[in-house]
Amino acid sequence: MESILHTMKYPISNHSIYNIASQFANGEQASASSDYWSHYLSSGSHIWLDTGNIDHIKQLWTTDFSGLTTNNTLLNAEVQKGSYDTVFERLSKELKMLDADAAVKEMAFCINAVHGLRLAKSFNCKVSVELHTDYAKDAEGTFEAGKRLYSVNEQQFIIKVPFSAAGLLGARKLHEVGIPVNMTLGFSVRQNVIASLVAKPAYCNVFVGRVGAYFENNQLGNASNIGEKVTLETQKCMRKVNERGLANTRLIAASIRETGQLLKLIGPDVLTIPVNVVTQAQMNGNKPDGSRVHDTSYQLPAEIIRQFNLKHLWQAREHEKEVAMRLAKKMPESDAELRGLFEAYGCRDIFPEFDSNEIEHLR
Repeated sequence: MESILHTMKYPISNHSIYNIASQFANGEQASASSDYWSHYLSSGSHIWLDTGNIDHIKQLWTTDFSGLTTNNTLLNAEVQKGSYDTVFERLSKELKMLDADAAVKEMAFCINAVHGLRLAKSFNCKVSVELHTDYAKDAEGTFEAGKRLYSVNEQQFIIKVPFSAAGLLGARKLHEVGIPVNMTLGFSVRQNVIASLVAKPAYCNVFVGRVGAYFENNQLGNASNIGEKVTLETQKCMRKVNERGLANTRLIAASIRETGQLLKLIGPDVLTIPVNVVTQAQMNGNKPDGSRVHDTSYQLPAEIIRQFNLKHLWQAREHEKEVAMRLAKKMPESDAELRGLFEAYGCRDIFPEFDSNEIEHLR
């Protein structure tokens, strides 16, 4: 009866998704531990690979890795190889009664689910899988799509949800039914404190490399190590939140760009590392010498800090914590109401604001 109801509710059933995934050669990859990567584990960090490329993973995988994280960009790189062309042909026939937007969203869901299943089966690990970007402003859609995606592989899937007002609402609802969430697109201590208290995800993120790249690409001055500082400060703060029983959220250091940066980041709960950095690190062979979480050497020029008010990146202000604590107890019904509550507390710069042109570009 359950499978019949599922088929009635969604155009493509889980059974069809399993059937599609089974058509690929997905034998479990045998591997051993690595003396090199074991040093990262002993320093307190779990290590994940940040890629969806199965061939690359096979070359690098050791038992020291415990997870894989994908996103729509990484998955698109796999799609462009043509390996899923026959799948798209099959899906387009089955979805011909849907309008174009609905068909695209359903195809995206199915390909994410199929590829996630292949990764989980091949490497026997947790896989962070992403929803369609349209759900970033749709709390109920996030909840329903997240539940559905999780049902494909409840033992191994973690649902990736972006930090937004709707994302917080959707992620909280997923948490309340026992679904692990990876709240992505975090860039500061305060965003992650808010995420952990409000949405209660299993994981949250600091996008280390993107924080630094923003200053470099826009020629805003010398802000080297800013991403590292924000990440380590976030980890310290997150552990205090968890120790007080207010949340149980692990921090992921994401968007790591090069091996020097990797070695500066030892100690956060999870390091998710792209293929090129894993390859370079193994070639260099430079091993970590312990956790850097309490390292205070990453200082920035006072002038840069003042000019851009950078303390907002590594500090959570009292009114931000206060509104997060209030939301931890009771969530509003809509993302508009949630935004209004943040504004009422004077937290007017928590979520990104886009004009119509930017939204169309993102779409």
